[in-house]
Amino acid sequence: MVGLFTCCGSERDNAAIRSALELNPDKRHIVASRVEHPAVKSFCEHLANNGYRVTEVPVDKEGNLDMAAYEESLTPDTAIATIMWGNNETGVIFPVEEAAVLAGERGILFHSDGVQVAGKIPINMKSSHIDMLSLSGHKLHAPKGVGILYIRKGVPFSPFIIGGHQEMGRRGGTENTAGIIGLGKACQLALAHMADENTRVKDLRDKLEREIINRVPKTHVNGGKALRLPNTSNISFEFIEGEAILLQMDDYGICASSGSACTSGSLQPSHVLRAMGVPFTMAHGSIRFSLSIYNTAEEIDFVVETMPPIIEKLRKMSPFWEEKTGSCGVDKMPL
Repeated sequence: MVGLFTCCGSERDNAAIRSALELNPDKRHIVASRVEHPAVKSFCEHLANNGYRVTEVPVDKEGNLDMAAYEESLTPDTAIATIMWGNNETGVIFPVEEAAVLAGERGILFHSDGVQVAGKIPINMKSSHIDMLSLSGHKLHAPKGVGILYIRKGVPFSPFIIGGHQEMGRRGGTENTAGIIGLGKACQLALAHMADENTRVKDLRDKLEREIINRVPKTHVNGGKALRLPNTSNISFEFIEGEAILLQMDDYGICASSGSACTSGSLQPSHVLRAMGVPFTMAHGSIRFSLSIYNTAEEIDFVVETMPPIIEKLRKMSPFWEEKTGSCGVDKMPL
């Protein structure tokens, strides 16, 4: 294998896709999921505006990838299929190994954005059919600004950044040595704590969701019935804005985001939730919680106690809530 040290996930995703296109200049088709991270989605949109054809594979209401549609989308003109391993907003896990095999059988390069899964679930690239895999250090508590683009042995690669001889000529530019050392240590620690991620942290996530759903009406866990990463929870609160919830939470020192951390601050509803068919009134009020091994049961209890009055306060200010329920704070509409 070859591992290129890079600066961020956007660079790695862009580099993998661009390499496949440069190595297959006669192929003008790219396959991605409809719920990819902006590092893939925005680049594919850029390519679509420059003569390439992009197929976005749909997901169901729980966020699961439509594998039949994916297989059908693979054509002789496809240069690369890029399917994320774990969704950054819902935590839903995609069957990327199966997707990689289907692509490989057709001579198509396969890339996966694995940023969310690193340190959360086991990854064995020795037996994998994935051609290229993007990983980011800060998702497993390494310093920001460092990560890896894994390239399977024998897979050709065209450099994205051309300069010096660094990374055996595959990525020009001075390496972030301190960040790379930190990434190595973070990987060791992540492996040592992976069992904790998939037991205690998962239990904390499940308790957070269960208690909020029980205490707050008109609330829904997006992707809650799908196979998910143990640390990620995306909860929608109907009839209020996600950004307003975040502002109230910040007053209590609670950290969360509205959708992807890269797009938090935008008033546009999440493209992931829209692809899942989440109603507009729900999608606008969605909050993503990302837990880690450093979270405690006491912190979850604090969030569970704090969220209901925050939501009640905001709903009393919402004309949509009053219109749908008939009176502020009274639940009359079934989900």
